[in-house]
Amino acid sequence: MKEKIKMPSDSSTSPHTDLLQKIEQKKVLIGVVGLGYVGLPLCREFARQSCRTLGFDTDPQKIDTLQSGKTYIEHIPDEEIEEISAKGFFRATSDFTRLDEPDVILIAVPTPLDRMLEPDLKFVVGSCRVIAQRLRQGQLVVLESTTYPGTTREVVLPILEEGSGLKAGKDFFLAYSPEREDPGRKDYSTRTIPKVVGGSDEASLEVAVAAYSLAVDNPVPVSSCEAAEASKILENTYRSVNIALVNELKTLFDKMDIDIWEVIRAAATKPFGFKAFYPGPGLGGHCIPIDPFYLSWKAREFEVPTRFIELAGEINRAMPEWVISKVSDALNNEGKPVKGSRILVLGLAYKPDVDDDRESPTYKLMDLLFKKGASVDYHDPHIPEIPPTRQYRRYAGIKSIALNPGNIGAYDCVLISTDHSSIDYESLVANARLVVDTRNATGGIPDSESKIVKA
Repeated sequence: MKEKIKMPSDSSTSPHTDLLQKIEQKKVLIGVVGLGYVGLPLCREFARQSCRTLGFDTDPQKIDTLQSGKTYIEHIPDEEIEEISAKGFFRATSDFTRLDEPDVILIAVPTPLDRMLEPDLKFVVGSCRVIAQRLRQGQLVVLESTTYPGTTREVVLPILEEGSGLKAGKDFFLAYSPEREDPGRKDYSTRTIPKVVGGSDEASLEVAVAAYSLAVDNPVPVSSCEAAEASKILENTYRSVNIALVNELKTLFDKMDIDIWEVIRAAATKPFGFKAFYPGPGLGGHCIPIDPFYLSWKAREFEVPTRFIELAGEINRAMPEWVISKVSDALNNEGKPVKGSRILVLGLAYKPDVDDDRESPTYKLMDLLFKKGASVDYHDPHIPEIPPTRQYRRYAGIKSIALNPGNIGAYDCVLISTDHSSIDYESLVANARLVVDTRNATGGIPDSESKIVKA
């Protein structure tokens, strides 16, 4: 049964004051569009604070799972979904005609790159068009998806105004608040991570900060949507550039027979002026591989070159090929070609101890190995079966191989792509014929047989 919320008929009220009053009294209904690694944690936090929350998603399997009190995200236990559902604070639906019910609509949909490494906003645009059809006076719409500065005002606002006939800042409110989810973290959570919020106008900023205050400890207001959008791009460009630096140094120090991991450990002993970043087989996750390209694309409009960003992207995107060259050299030293070799890739998730495979470099590594004629399997304790992905749908359904001494020894090479903490790396090295390690997971393990190759 629908939970329609009627606006007060008192002419002395305004959409702004009425929405603020609802928020203060916790009579507000929160809607979240997109129930993935960003949207579902948002639903959980609002529902935990006794705010009625309605989640929207186009995937019927997700809706069925949530309606049964279960979860599909590893770091959100079934018990938490069951609890907030049983108390009546959370419901999930695929019925987007109900978008007129929430007082606050948070958009948490993907913002990928297309084949030309340019922003692909089809999920944002599609969501906004659907929202515009149901948009009513007094609602707040907030974009959470990471994007380039200007998206909220230049893309989202026109769609909502033209599709609804309402005026932003007067009839409805519009803001941008970049997600800062980091699956698997133990020290920070959705509630405790400071939340940057920028409004399209002062009224929108006020109601957006008030709404987020229901679920997060520290909203951080900034002057505009553009400032909030730029802050997220800066965070991830900073990381991308620094990771590119250590990846480039890794390839240099490899030629010089210097261990990059030892160098970083030594440099990190300096108590000021240095922050450790670590190399890897390529960038993964929903932010760092993508966000800097959104900014470099937008910079072209202003005819400003973004050489640091583009160079960092070039270096980081080249890492999978470099890793495969190390695998090829290592097999060659054993008198074996890549073609026909059996290779076990360890780790499908983009980072340790999570079930999140978004933009994982492991997919690229597997793809390169397949194309060279290798027989490739994978093991990941958090991802038992490869899910459908936008770019690598052909691998969907492949199952994780059990990791035991017999299986390990049957492969010509084990390639460590993700260093999950549950893996017994000493046993792995003892039973493997050859190990190529991109994460220093085997650091400190005796290698008397010289079977470990750092990549």
